[in-house]
Amino acid sequence: MLCSDEVTTIRKSFPSLEELVFNMLSQGDGTISVSTFFDALQAKGLTLNDPRLKESMDNFRSKHLPQFPERIGDKYLTADEFKDCVQDNIVLIGRALQNKLIIPDFPEFAATIQETFEEAKNNETGELADYIPQLARQDPNAWGVSICTIDGQRCSFGNTSDHFSFQSSSKAPAYALASTLMGSDFVHRHIGFEPSGQSFNALFLNNNNTPHNPMLNSGAIVTAALIKPELTAADRFDFIMSKFREAAGGEYIGFSNATFLSEKKTGFRNFAITYLLQDYNCFPPGADPVDTLELYFQICSLEVNCESASVMAATLANGGICPLTGKKVFESVAVRDTLSLMLSCGMYDFSGQFAFKVGMPAKSGVSGCVMLVVPNIMGIMMWSPLLDNFGNSCRGIQFCQDLVTHFNFHNYDNLRHHSAKKIDPVTQRTHSQATRTMKLLFGAYNGDASALRQYFLQGMDMAESDYDSRTALHLAAAEGHTECVEFLLEKCNVSPDVLDRWGHTPLDDARLFGHTGVVDILENFKARRQEET
Repeated sequence: MLCSDEVTTIRKSFPSLEELVFNMLSQGDGTISVSTFFDALQAKGLTLNDPRLKESMDNFRSKHLPQFPERIGDKYLTADEFKDCVQDNIVLIGRALQNKLIIPDFPEFAATIQETFEEAKNNETGELADYIPQLARQDPNAWGVSICTIDGQRCSFGNTSDHFSFQSSSKAPAYALASTLMGSDFVHRHIGFEPSGQSFNALFLNNNNTPHNPMLNSGAIVTAALIKPELTAADRFDFIMSKFREAAGGEYIGFSNATFLSEKKTGFRNFAITYLLQDYNCFPPGADPVDTLELYFQICSLEVNCESASVMAATLANGGICPLTGKKVFESVAVRDTLSLMLSCGMYDFSGQFAFKVGMPAKSGVSGCVMLVVPNIMGIMMWSPLLDNFGNSCRGIQFCQDLVTHFNFHNYDNLRHHSAKKIDPVTQRTHSQATRTMKLLFGAYNGDASALRQYFLQGMDMAESDYDSRTALHLAAAEGHTECVEFLLEKCNVSPDVLDRWGHTPLDDARLFGHTGVVDILENFKARRQEET
């Protein structure tokens, strides 16, 4: 059995995670470019304003980048300086750079999302909602899509920072909040959970004289009555807004007073629904119907953007825990029930078709937003104000339908013996070994030492070869890329003696094409290795 000193010696012989990251991204001169490091993080889907990277970003700003981010590309750090900056968040950084987040090949995934976004952008059908005056003033050309995974990987395309009212998409997190606070059994004493077959604003109750489900206006009004009824109206609104902000990881949640006043002025049908609910004693004891309706209008008038709402969707995808903060916002059972209702009732009268064609929980709103949840993987928020006859975003619907043609996100895509060839972005089962090898060889051919470091950090076998038995070292030597050759030899321990199908070594290639610098590196490495043996 090893003594403690021996254990310590063994541990010291292995590089720390900070050292491993530094070695993979270093310039070869004992320094690392801050911009290269930041680019590597962003390529994996992490944003520099991610709250989980706050300590590291603060260290870079305070210690090395006082004019951050204007001079971000000018700074090079030593190993000790780099370690001092990143050590507080190294676990997340290490997971990202080693491709251990939920979407390993995030750039390729994001490229497919962008293609899908651009295809839907060409859809110019639909009309603005005109029964709420504020919504009729929205930009009909606006179109944005934001994605946040359960590991906080993010990408956005289009008008994703523009603000819009949450409208009926707010019904999903509001129900999750009510169920978290009161419990599902209590909530469903007052609200059913069946599709109604009626319009979302119908003056219609189920056989128990309660609203059919929380995704209808009647059910959402009762849901509002169940959230913190003991508080004053102002405090209830503040509480709901704070919980929504927690679900969004602290990102933008605002309030459109103009939308609220517009809805209150023109919401005659909702007043009628409220009085119907009062007549059938649907509200919990002590609830004031008019105050409750105003709170419902206020919840619908909360403002979000695609970026913040995608985090809320990711919180639902993550079982109620916000991926950016790790804070539990909703109980997992409440989230399960919310997703079930979103799948069956979340897309107005199109819910059945949406469940059939897309097979994922979603909730739309007449401002043009669609909140989509891919359970255990990601949340997506789309926004385009042009609506179809059902009140759903035309571009949003097309994006969702196209999405499941690319990825195996439909609820039943993973059935045994399912033959559809779709991409699984989590396991990347469609990415063959040959594809990964070609990426490695392409990086060596182009002299992209940064790409080689990334592949090595991801655990790739750097000695892989093509059908001609030519390795990355062969290609780097033939093209005269000294930095790549040094990295493959010194860091990856690739053999300089491997033969291609013509019996050539990397040294033969370097000599053939007259790259004397590479010849010297290879000869010196071979001589040093012979001395060591």
